[in-house]
Amino acid sequence: MMWREYGSSVNVLLKSMLDQMKVEGFEFEPVSTPLYGFVGHAIPSLGQIVLPLSLRTDPQRIIKMIAFTVVDTPSAYNEILGQPALKDFRAVASTYHQKLKFPVGNGVGVLCGDQKVARRCYEGVVREEGKRTRVEVNMITK
Repeated sequence: MMWREYGSSVNVLLKSMLDQMKVEGFEFEPVSTPLYGFVGHAIPSLGQIVLPLSLRTDPQRIIKMIAFTVVDTPSAYNEILGQPALKDFRAVASTYHQKLKFPVGNGVGVLCGDQKVARRCYEGVVREEGKRTRVEVNMITK
């Protein structure tokens, strides 16, 4: 698992991941607002879908219904848990420690990220940003 802690205002799910999940019986709710800042330009969304999201396994399992904005774009990530999901789970994320902590019953559940996967995702993002074409800007000065 890999998550970002940049304060995304929505939970994002890639269409490719949704296709792999073979989700049936759920429908998209239309969303007309594009996402900005996700890959450097505006991305239209396919809609929003509400799915159950489970963190951990018993006895630390917690399940919430989470609204995801679905996008069809290449990305190093499968999903991004944004501020809405973190709030719903009352979770605290640390990208430095690759941990997500959340209250469960009388204890604290902990998800540990994978440093190698995090590095591959980061390198993928950096590689993609390097491939973007540069736009030349001509300025007129007096």
